[in-house]
Amino acid sequence: MIRGIGIVVLAMGAVMAQAPTAEVRLPPERIIDWQPHAFAGETDYALASTAEGTAVRAVCEDGTASGLVYPEAIDLDKTPIIEWRWRVLDPVATGDPRRQSGDDYAARLYAVDEHPILRWRTRAINYVTSTRAQPGEQWPNAFASQARMVVVDSLDGASTGNDGWRVHRRNLREDFARLHDRAIDRIDGLALMTDCDNTGDRAEALYGTLRLLPES
Repeated sequence: MIRGIGIVVLAMGAVMAQAPTAEVRLPPERIIDWQPHAFAGETDYALASTAEGTAVRAVCEDGTASGLVYPEAIDLDKTPIIEWRWRVLDPVATGDPRRQSGDDYAARLYAVDEHPILRWRTRAINYVTSTRAQPGEQWPNAFASQARMVVVDSLDGASTGNDGWRVHRRNLREDFARLHDRAIDRIDGLALMTDCDNTGDRAEALYGTLRLLPES
């Protein structure tokens, strides 16, 4: 599911104030207050206590698909690096993720470069965890080809080490240049989503702190 996230981000957008080299921390206690946006029913997002600290627990059942949207523009000249933590508890195990019928993910992170007038020029990257593709694989989203899906985890439901938590770090500016041939100095928002509306699988994940960082 990709439909509409970019439009939602644009409608809610505002420029985030950032110190010249400041790290921006977005802990679960802030993420839970991001703007919800539903596509098909409501994925259940709630704060949960874990051995690794507080997390946002996302549970997707009965064909739901909704996300949490952070609509503030991010200055990539100051903080081009994004780092996040997540843990998949119940992965989506069926369907071809390259087809609309299989476009579900237990955990995904959107980054959106929204064009305010020419909507077809909007571009997005979805960093996803999958049981059905390998890390490094990427393809156009089945619903909207202007979004690229990038697999960062491949899970089979077994333990992933470190109590199942995984940490990822990406350079947003470099990824938009590589995947979309687009030189950008800001993105217009972020979103998290756990969805199961296309496959009907159950999915569950934990999201930890997200950080926006300057280049070292």
